[in-house]
This record gives sequence, structure tokens and C-alpha cells, in this order.
Amino acid sequence: MQISVANNTDIPALGALLSLLFTQEAEFTPDPAAQAEGLRRIISDPQTGMIFAGRIDGEIVAMMNLLFTVSTALGGRVAQLEDLVVAPAHRGAGLGAKMLEHALVEARAAGCRRVTLLTDCGNAGARRFYARHGFLESPMLPLRRML
Repeated sequence: MQISVANNTDIPALGALLSLLFTQEAEFTPDPAAQAEGLRRIISDPQTGMIFAGRIDGEIVAMMNLLFTVSTALGGRVAQLEDLVVAPAHRGAGLGAKMLEHALVEARAAGCRRVTLLTDCGNAGARRFYARHGFLESPMLPLRRML
């Protein structure tokens, strides 16, 4: 698998992967127009974040993104990892691990001091996957308010 920074021509394939992901997550439902707009916004502003596409024979089979912000607690740049998804036909082959490791290398190179992610509490498989890669559960509880 080749991993590269996504561009605008990748948006339809990335959107399809996001639709798969959002049908699995408890808090989200697919909205192709919103997903395409979010992807465009990240792709167009590297200071906001980076979207990575994993390709096999030119076909996008995996994706994820890093979003950047600043932590006052750490006094520096940090990243939020979102939307790690592998197409069902390619799961179980280690592609998710390759994508995650790539994201960690890129986050370090971008000067990030921490990477945070969210996963569904009931998704035991994802929780085990991230724990194997050094992520620890936080005592912090995410709260949301839609605006």
C-alpha cells in the first residue's frame, strides 16, 4: 500500500470510505455533501490538517486524517486523529496499522507533542487496536454540543 496526502480528485473515494465509517459509528450518519465539504476544507488548508489516502494499485482502500491545534497544557502543537477507515475487502491485512504508524510519523514531523483520537466506547476491537499501538484511555470525558 502506498500512502500519500490526499487531493481534491480523491474526494469521491474518500467520501465513500467515510460513509462506510459513519454507518458503523453510533454518533454519526453519512451525509455525502457535508463529508465532501469537510474533506475540501482540510485539503485546501494544510494548517488545519492533513488527509492521507492509502492506495493499492491506484485505488484508495484506506484513509485517515490529522487535525491540528495548540495545547496550552503542553505549550505546543497537538493533533486529533480522525476517520481511520479501511475498505472491508482489505481489512485484516495490517493496512490500518500502516496508516496509523504513518500518521504518527507525520504528526511528529509536524511538531505535534500529542495525538488524541475518539472511538466508540462499545467498539472493543478498535479499542484493542489503538491500545496495541500505544494509545491509553484517558480519564477525560468528551462532551459535545451541536451549534
